[in-house]
Amino acid sequence: PAPTTRFQNALGIEDSPEAFIADIQKKAAGGAHPGITATAARAIGPALEWLTDRHRLEWVVLDDFRYPGHSAHRMHAVPEKTGAALIGRLNTAAETAGLDIVTGAHVTALLTEGDAVRGVRTTRPDGKTETIRACAIILACNGYGGNPDLVARHIPEIATAPYFGHAGNTGNAVLWGQGLGAETRDLTAYQGHGSVAHPHGILITWALMMEGGIQVNAAGQRFSNEHEGYSEQSVKVLAQPGGVAWNVYDARLHEMGMGFPDYVEAVGAGAVMSGTVEEIADRIGCPSANLTDTLAEAHGYASGATDPFGRDFTGKPALEPPYFAIKVTGALFHTQGGLVVDEQARVIRSDGTPIPGLFAGGGAACGVSGSRVEGYLSGNGLLTAVALGYVAGASAARD
Repeated sequence: PAPTTRFQNALGIEDSPEAFIADIQKKAAGGAHPGITATAARAIGPALEWLTDRHRLEWVVLDDFRYPGHSAHRMHAVPEKTGAALIGRLNTAAETAGLDIVTGAHVTALLTEGDAVRGVRTTRPDGKTETIRACAIILACNGYGGNPDLVARHIPEIATAPYFGHAGNTGNAVLWGQGLGAETRDLTAYQGHGSVAHPHGILITWALMMEGGIQVNAAGQRFSNEHEGYSEQSVKVLAQPGGVAWNVYDARLHEMGMGFPDYVEAVGAGAVMSGTVEEIADRIGCPSANLTDTLAEAHGYASGATDPFGRDFTGKPALEPPYFAIKVTGALFHTQGGLVVDEQARVIRSDGTPIPGLFAGGGAACGVSGSRVEGYLSGNGLLTAVALGYVAGASAARD
């Protein structure tokens, strides 16, 4: 998510860093770190344009639907609209720039000289250790979602959920920083997702919900306002019988979903079912009358009736047969708390002074989601990864 980019301007989209900051704080109930929020919101637009001008990354603005909590169309993606494609393009840019990427060296410790960080110690697969000296170190190793002990300690509500992140995200940045006296904040914050195909483990775009789809439980009944956000929906889905729910939508939304590679993968894996109300209910295992009543109620909400969960169904077409459905569960994607950084992305101590030579971005740094899962605004993870990475790189070069 980025405000006031030339890619938005080309589509006539009006936005500003101030509007973005307001959206972030509204979702986080005012609990997002104000300095980090302002830094990220103001740096992300220039970062995306720099990636284009300097490293030839292409961006498209997703303007066919608006993500939960955003007051403007500000989601940017590479044309393929996948994380793998983004990583691939960044990898190509790094190689073209002549940067060495060493994936077979596991960093096990930070090296210090006095109070400054001046390198890392690494271990190779054969057990050989190495010392790499540097004037500055940027911690970009995400949060602690891959560390079951830390997850159970800080966010027990999601501890038994599937983890949808990299196993290497074990919280080293947080632990190293704490060992150096760094300030941490919002370690209870995380991004969840309430729409991961089960048991296939494929992310299903939340656009299906934003454009008119609903979620029902094993009884064929809705249980929440699906528009509050896909992050907090993870907990709501996990609270349903069996820890699962079903996304129910129609052919219009199925066609829209086919524009997302993950959804296409889910179709190929057999995760998507279609048919009449009775056939969908049979697959769910609920009385057809329950699902019929639920769909009829949703139809009424689209015509202006009041949804008891508070969702506004108006402005989107009512669901029509044939219907489609996917069995989903909730999952932990990544943690949002971490090391507190200043406006230069320098890691700071509890007394507010920076630790010389140490910078952090992305999930290694404190995010902008406040302290709870409800505070996650769509895109907050990539926001701090790209924006704080951009700021940290520039700052480290001057260090």
